[in-house]
Formats: sequence, C-alpha cells, structure tokens
Amino acid sequence: MDEPLTLRERKKRATRTALGLAALDLFEERGFDAVSVAEVADRVEVSKKTVFNYFEVKEDLILGFGAHHIDEPAEAVRNRGPGLTPLDAMRDYVMTALEERQPFLGMSDAPVAMRVQELIRRTPALQARHMQYMEMTRARLAEALMEEKGSRLSARLVAAQLHAAQQVLAAENARRLLEGESPDDIYPDAVANARHAFDWLERGFGDLLRRPAEKGASRHAEPSGDRA
Repeated sequence: MDEPLTLRERKKRATRTALGLAALDLFEERGFDAVSVAEVADRVEVSKKTVFNYFEVKEDLILGFGAHHIDEPAEAVRNRGPGLTPLDAMRDYVMTALEERQPFLGMSDAPVAMRVQELIRRTPALQARHMQYMEMTRARLAEALMEEKGSRLSARLVAAQLHAAQQVLAAENARRLLEGESPDDIYPDAVANARHAFDWLERGFGDLLRRPAEKGASRHAEPSGDRA
C-alpha cells in the first residue's frame, strides 16, 4: 500500500492542482498566448515565483496533469519480473492503463481530461511541449534498456518502437473519444489493437533482453552485427 501523504505533501498537491485548473480556465477563456503566468498566480492568490516552484515552464501548467507518466515506461521495464522482455513489460503497462481508462491512452472522458485534450489540440505551444515530453519518455526508456547490457543503438531503436506503438494506440483512442464514443465502447477495440501492435513487434524483437526465468541463468540477446 502507498504511504499516506503528509499534511505538507497534501497542501503541495492541492496547490499544484489549483494552479492547473486555474490555468485551464483562463487559457480556455482567452487563449494560451493571451494569458500570463502572473495572471494564473493571481487567480490562485500565490506569487509568480510559487508557480515556477511547481512548473518548469508555462506549458506545464496544462501538461503537468500527466507529467508523472514520463518515467512510467522506463520503470515498467526496470521492474519487470523474471522471464519477461521489455516488450512484455510495455504490453502489460499499456493493457493495465487501458483497463484503468487512463487519460494518457485516450481512454478517459472525465471533464478535465477532455478539456485538456481539446486545449492541446488547438494550441501549438502545448503540442510542442507535449513532443518534448514524448522525447523525454523515449530517452528514459532507452536509458533503462542500456542498463541491461544493451548497446546505445539497440536501446534507442527498441525504445523508439515500443513508445511509438503506445503513442499510435493512444492517438487512435483519443480520436474516437473526441468524436463522441465512450471509453467503454472503445475499450474492446483498444485491447485488440494493443495486442495486434505488440504481437507484431514481438515477431521482430523476439527474445531480446529476456530476463532469466530462473536465478543464476544468463541470457541477453543482441541483434547480430550490432557494434554501436
């Protein structure tokens, strides 16, 4: 079980959420470029400096709702069990997120999630920052793979393919959600699509970096001729 948050941690989370919701309201009303960080701070009655204690840049006021997902693929790979490949870990991660109707996979019709999706869709600055989030996710996933004797080239190739599969699946789900379908309606196809995507990748990756099924075994496969 997760340890309960301290009072200080709860206050920090509440402030962060209040800033994000205030920014969402203001950006919807007047447009992202027309609203300053100072105005968001005034809406929540904190200083501009306080805003930047919580968010690195203005765009993170909106994208920060999902920033915790950046490290999750890398952690899924690091924490996978015996006998599992990185692909197995990513497939399990995606399947669990679909079942939980997670917004980052386009599977939540919660009002805030829908508002954030729509604002990103029509705001170039948020789209650019979102791409930076995606690159951070790929880079951290590649780092996790390199920790297991994978070459830099192999790690980057595998990370790119695994993360691209996740993003294509998320985009398809989000498209249907924005067109008016419910997460429950989308779910069966989303699961089938995810199985298809990871089965397709598995035929190419094979046993790459499969962990030993038994303690003491050692088996790390690398693509033939990889010298990167």
